[in-house]
Amino acid sequence: MYDVGAQVVAMIDNILEQTFPFNRNYINRNGHQYHYVNEGKGSPVVMVHGNPSWSFYYRNLVSELSKNHQCIVPDHIGCGLSDKPDDDGYDYTLVNRIDDLEALLDHLEVKENITLVVHDWGGMIGMGYAMRYPERIKRLVILNTGAFHLPITKKLPPALWLGRNTFIGTLLVRGFNAFSSVASYIGVKRKPMEKDIRQAYVAPFNSWKNSISTLRFIQDIPLKPTDRNYQLVTDISESLAQFKKLPMLVCWGLKDFVFDKHFLVEWQQRFPDAKVHAFDDCGHYILEDASNEVVPLVRNFLNDSETNS
Repeated sequence: MYDVGAQVVAMIDNILEQTFPFNRNYINRNGHQYHYVNEGKGSPVVMVHGNPSWSFYYRNLVSELSKNHQCIVPDHIGCGLSDKPDDDGYDYTLVNRIDDLEALLDHLEVKENITLVVHDWGGMIGMGYAMRYPERIKRLVILNTGAFHLPITKKLPPALWLGRNTFIGTLLVRGFNAFSSVASYIGVKRKPMEKDIRQAYVAPFNSWKNSISTLRFIQDIPLKPTDRNYQLVTDISESLAQFKKLPMLVCWGLKDFVFDKHFLVEWQQRFPDAKVHAFDDCGHYILEDASNEVVPLVRNFLNDSETNS
């Protein structure tokens, strides 16, 4: 169903047997196989990943929350177990990511009482969906992400600038899988990922062809009004105020190499009533660094807000 090479498929399957014990589900999305996890029953929890990761990132949260909730986790086109078409087959841009998520939730007939869990680009994608259907959103869980333009106090990190703007960046990201590989090391801070976990993050992006989404995500970052999606990001940012009264949990790794304290401060300014748990010793992959703490926090947040609703 997905083209990552026979040896890599075998390696992923071996890893996933122990760490990703979920059924594989697909819908056909404009001719492409769009993979998603769909585990458990109850009120829906929709988890949206970013770059350069995939639904694997949420495995521990799914294992816990699926006891009482329907957990839905797509792999964006070009990521994880979804197809990885070239540019002629798919336009790798934010609006299409939101369209894909909408199509999946419509397919599953999930249209109310949604808890959104978002990380990295998932914040923009998830809140882009929420902007379209605010009445469907019940709660928000924010994990090292943004849904607004780069804060004025934050500069674009050099590694992202390189990937976004230069051929050398393209060569590194697509030719050497550098972004995914480097993120698997510097995205955690408490202790290194175990080898098989790191391989699971990196393997889906193992070739020039299969790493296309990793680069396109970087290139899709809008920094000025003439950039594609700049207005869409502005619209998403302006739409956030309508969710101010919703229950919100924020769990944040303060050593994130991109989504650092500047992004956290903006979330807190916009949502002063949010429950915030910041971890001084954690990085971008907060669900790797602090899974044993964050998963119970999310579970209890859902339970408490159900009780108080």
